[in-house]
Amino acid sequence: MSAATDTLVRPVTAADYAQWLPLWEGYNAFYGRSGPTALPAEITESTWRRFLDPAEPVHALVAERAGQLLGLTHYLYHRSTIHLGLVCYLQDLYTAASARRQGTGRGLIEAVAARARAAGAARVYWLTHETNQTARRLYDQVAANSGFIVYRKEL
Repeated sequence: MSAATDTLVRPVTAADYAQWLPLWEGYNAFYGRSGPTALPAEITESTWRRFLDPAEPVHALVAERAGQLLGLTHYLYHRSTIHLGLVCYLQDLYTAASARRQGTGRGLIEAVAARARAAGAARVYWLTHETNQTARRLYDQVAANSGFIVYRKEL
């Protein structure tokens, strides 16, 4: 049995917090949000509570193998001006270093896509930094690069 086939992708539960948190911190560190630039604890705590609140539009899945969480993904649905139905934004995707190149990231993306399809969403999309070559190799296999450049204005 391969690592990919014995990995379960499932919704996060309250009992997952202790294993989810180091993955979340690893994800944030990868994008430079650690040390003095770390996210405030209240953002992490609020984000976690949102995942467990069925009234919230933010969802979380984890990849688990033998009781160990190996990856996470967070996604949400929103309206669009070019589709009648919802679209799904895959906001965060992260796998532990020990689980990379084993199908974990692909499994998380596929699980989000399956849930989005079931919800009637027209598409799933996500962003990554242009320098994230490792992730981009996977993304180029599972989706089309739209070519859009993201701009943001902090308020």
